Amino acid sequence: MATATAAPTANPAALGLVGFGLTTVLLSLINAGVLPAGGEGVVIPLALAYGGLIQIIAGLLEFRLGNTFGMTAFLSYGAFWWWFAFLLLFAHVGMIDIAGAGPTVGVALLLWGLLTLYLWVSTFRLPRILFLIFLTLWVTFLLLGLGGVMGAPNLSHLGGWLGLVCGSLAIYGSFGLVTNATWGRNVIPLGEKPFLS
Repeated sequence: MATATAAPTANPAALGLVGFGLTTVLLSLINAGVLPAGGEGVVIPLALAYGGLIQIIAGLLEFRLGNTFGMTAFLSYGAFWWWFAFLLLFAHVGMIDIAGAGPTVGVALLLWGLLTLYLWVSTFRLPRILFLIFLTLWVTFLLLGLGGVMGAPNLSHLGGWLGLVCGSLAIYGSFGLVTNATWGRNVIPLGEKPFLS
Protein backbone atom coordinates (compact mmCIF):
# COMPACT_ATOMS: atom_id res chain seq x y z
CA MET A 1 0.00 0.00 0.00
CA ALA A 2 1.46 3.37 -1.08
CA THR A 3 1.89 6.05 1.53
CA ALA A 4 0.91 9.63 0.86
CA THR A 5 3.74 12.14 0.86
CA ALA A 6 3.01 15.66 2.04
CA ALA A 7 3.84 18.41 -0.43
CA PRO A 8 6.67 20.67 0.69
CA THR A 9 5.56 23.87 2.37
CA ALA A 10 6.67 27.23 1.00
CA ASN A 11 8.83 29.32 3.33
CA PRO A 12 6.90 32.49 4.27
CA ALA A 13 10.14 34.12 5.46
CA ALA A 14 11.01 34.87 1.82
CA LEU A 15 7.92 37.08 1.53
CA GLY A 16 8.25 38.62 4.98
CA LEU A 17 11.91 39.54 4.49
CA VAL A 18 11.38 41.30 1.17
CA GLY A 19 8.34 43.18 2.50
CA PHE A 20 10.44 44.37 5.41
CA GLY A 21 13.53 45.02 3.29
CA LEU A 22 12.01 47.13 0.52
CA THR A 23 10.11 49.34 2.96
CA THR A 24 13.14 49.73 5.21
CA VAL A 25 15.38 50.73 2.29
CA LEU A 26 12.95 53.40 1.10
CA LEU A 27 12.50 54.96 4.54
CA SER A 28 16.22 54.68 5.27
CA LEU A 29 17.05 56.64 2.12
CA ILE A 30 14.97 59.46 3.62
CA ASN A 31 16.50 59.09 7.10
CA ALA A 32 20.00 59.14 5.59
CA GLY A 33 19.20 62.35 3.72
CA VAL A 34 19.53 60.80 0.26
CA LEU A 35 15.84 61.42 -0.48
CA PRO A 36 13.89 64.46 0.79
CA ALA A 37 11.96 64.31 4.07
CA GLY A 38 8.81 65.12 2.09
CA GLY A 39 9.10 61.67 0.56
CA GLU A 40 7.67 60.09 3.73
CA GLY A 41 4.25 60.37 2.07
CA VAL A 42 5.45 57.84 -0.50
CA VAL A 43 6.51 55.44 2.26
CA ILE A 44 3.06 55.40 3.92
CA PRO A 45 1.21 53.24 1.33
CA LEU A 46 4.21 50.92 1.05
CA ALA A 47 4.37 50.64 4.84
CA LEU A 48 0.68 49.74 5.02
CA ALA A 49 0.63 47.29 2.13
CA TYR A 50 4.04 45.66 1.79
CA GLY A 51 5.90 46.40 4.99
CA GLY A 52 2.79 45.95 7.13
CA LEU A 53 0.18 43.66 5.59
CA ILE A 54 2.60 41.30 3.84
CA GLN A 55 4.68 40.81 7.00
CA ILE A 56 1.53 40.16 9.03
CA ILE A 57 0.48 37.51 6.51
CA ALA A 58 3.98 36.00 6.68
CA GLY A 59 3.81 35.99 10.48
CA LEU A 60 0.47 34.16 10.45
CA LEU A 61 1.91 31.59 8.05
CA GLU A 62 4.92 31.16 10.36
CA PHE A 63 2.43 30.54 13.20
CA ARG A 64 0.87 27.72 11.18
CA LEU A 65 4.36 26.23 10.70
CA GLY A 66 5.04 26.41 14.45
CA ASN A 67 7.89 28.92 14.04
CA THR A 68 7.77 31.06 17.18
CA PHE A 69 10.64 33.31 16.10
CA GLY A 70 9.27 33.97 12.61
CA MET A 71 5.77 34.54 13.94
CA THR A 72 6.93 37.03 16.57
CA ALA A 73 9.27 38.89 14.24
CA PHE A 74 7.02 39.25 11.21
CA LEU A 75 3.86 40.09 13.16
CA SER A 76 5.79 42.62 15.25
CA TYR A 77 7.46 44.41 12.35
CA GLY A 78 4.28 44.29 10.31
CA ALA A 79 2.62 46.09 13.22
CA PHE A 80 5.60 48.49 13.37
CA TRP A 81 5.01 49.60 9.80
CA TRP A 82 1.30 50.09 10.45
CA TRP A 83 2.17 52.12 13.58
CA PHE A 84 4.57 54.27 11.58
CA ALA A 85 2.11 54.84 8.71
CA PHE A 86 -0.85 55.58 11.00
CA LEU A 87 1.28 57.94 13.09
CA LEU A 88 2.11 60.01 10.01
CA LEU A 89 -1.42 59.81 8.59
CA PHE A 90 -3.21 60.67 11.81
CA ALA A 91 -0.84 63.55 12.50
CA HIS A 92 -1.22 64.89 8.96
CA VAL A 93 -5.02 64.94 9.01
CA GLY A 94 -5.17 66.33 12.55
CA MET A 95 -6.59 63.24 14.25
CA ILE A 96 -3.68 63.36 16.69
CA ASP A 97 -1.35 66.16 17.69
CA ILE A 98 2.29 65.19 18.10
CA ALA A 99 3.63 68.74 18.01
CA GLY A 100 4.33 68.56 21.76
CA ALA A 101 5.43 64.92 21.80
CA GLY A 102 9.06 65.88 22.34
CA PRO A 103 11.23 62.78 22.70
CA THR A 104 8.27 60.35 22.74
CA VAL A 105 8.77 59.10 19.17
CA GLY A 106 12.47 58.60 19.93
CA VAL A 107 11.60 56.60 23.04
CA ALA A 108 9.19 54.48 20.98
CA LEU A 109 12.02 53.73 18.54
CA LEU A 110 14.27 52.76 21.44
CA LEU A 111 11.58 50.33 22.63
CA TRP A 112 11.43 48.82 19.14
CA GLY A 113 15.20 48.50 19.41
CA LEU A 114 14.81 46.65 22.70
CA LEU A 115 12.41 44.18 21.08
CA THR A 116 14.85 43.73 18.21
CA LEU A 117 17.75 43.19 20.62
CA TYR A 118 15.91 40.37 22.36
CA LEU A 119 15.02 38.79 19.02
CA TRP A 120 18.66 39.14 17.93
CA VAL A 121 19.71 36.88 20.82
CA SER A 122 17.76 34.02 19.22
CA THR A 123 19.52 34.51 15.89
CA PHE A 124 22.71 33.04 17.33
CA ARG A 125 20.95 29.69 16.68
CA LEU A 126 19.62 30.66 13.24
CA PRO A 127 21.21 31.22 9.81
CA ARG A 128 23.82 33.97 9.85
CA ILE A 129 21.87 36.19 7.46
CA LEU A 130 19.24 36.59 10.20
CA PHE A 131 21.97 37.33 12.74
CA LEU A 132 23.22 40.18 10.53
CA ILE A 133 19.75 41.54 9.76
CA PHE A 134 18.77 41.73 13.42
CA LEU A 135 22.17 43.04 14.50
CA THR A 136 21.98 45.96 12.07
CA LEU A 137 18.29 46.50 12.87
CA TRP A 138 18.61 46.89 16.64
CA VAL A 139 21.54 49.25 16.20
CA THR A 140 19.51 51.19 13.59
CA PHE A 141 16.64 51.59 16.07
CA LEU A 142 19.14 52.62 18.75
CA LEU A 143 20.63 55.35 16.55
CA LEU A 144 17.23 56.60 15.34
CA GLY A 145 15.85 56.53 18.87
CA LEU A 146 18.79 58.38 20.37
CA GLY A 147 18.67 60.86 17.51
CA GLY A 148 15.02 61.54 18.31
CA VAL A 149 15.46 61.73 22.08
CA MET A 150 18.57 63.91 21.94
CA GLY A 151 17.51 66.00 18.97
CA ALA A 152 20.66 64.86 17.15
CA PRO A 153 20.02 64.65 13.38
CA ASN A 154 23.51 63.25 12.78
CA LEU A 155 22.56 60.12 14.76
CA SER A 156 19.33 59.83 12.80
CA HIS A 157 21.24 60.13 9.51
CA LEU A 158 23.67 57.46 10.68
CA GLY A 159 20.68 55.28 11.58
CA GLY A 160 19.39 55.84 8.05
CA TRP A 161 22.62 54.60 6.53
CA LEU A 162 22.68 51.53 8.76
CA GLY A 163 19.00 50.97 7.95
CA LEU A 164 20.00 50.80 4.29
CA VAL A 165 22.42 48.01 5.15
CA CYS A 166 19.75 46.22 7.18
CA GLY A 167 17.08 46.50 4.50
CA SER A 168 19.53 45.36 1.82
CA LEU A 169 20.46 42.32 3.91
CA ALA A 170 16.77 41.45 4.27
CA ILE A 171 16.26 41.72 0.51
CA TYR A 172 19.33 39.54 -0.02
CA GLY A 173 17.96 36.99 2.46
CA SER A 174 14.67 36.85 0.56
CA PHE A 175 16.52 36.57 -2.74
CA GLY A 176 18.51 33.66 -1.34
CA LEU A 177 15.46 31.83 0.00
CA VAL A 178 13.52 32.21 -3.26
CA THR A 179 16.48 31.31 -5.48
CA ASN A 180 17.54 28.31 -3.40
CA ALA A 181 13.96 27.00 -3.26
CA THR A 182 13.55 27.44 -7.01
CA TRP A 183 16.81 25.69 -7.85
CA GLY A 184 16.30 23.01 -5.21
CA ARG A 185 19.78 23.52 -3.78
CA ASN A 186 21.89 26.19 -2.09
CA VAL A 187 22.89 28.58 -4.86
CA ILE A 188 22.91 31.77 -2.77
CA PRO A 189 24.82 31.47 0.53
CA LEU A 190 22.83 32.51 3.59
CA GLY A 191 25.18 31.26 6.28
CA GLU A 192 23.04 28.26 7.13
CA LYS A 193 25.44 27.19 9.88
CA PRO A 194 24.53 29.27 12.98
CA PHE A 195 27.09 30.77 15.36
CA LEU A 196 25.85 28.55 18.19
CA SER A 197 24.60 25.02 17.67
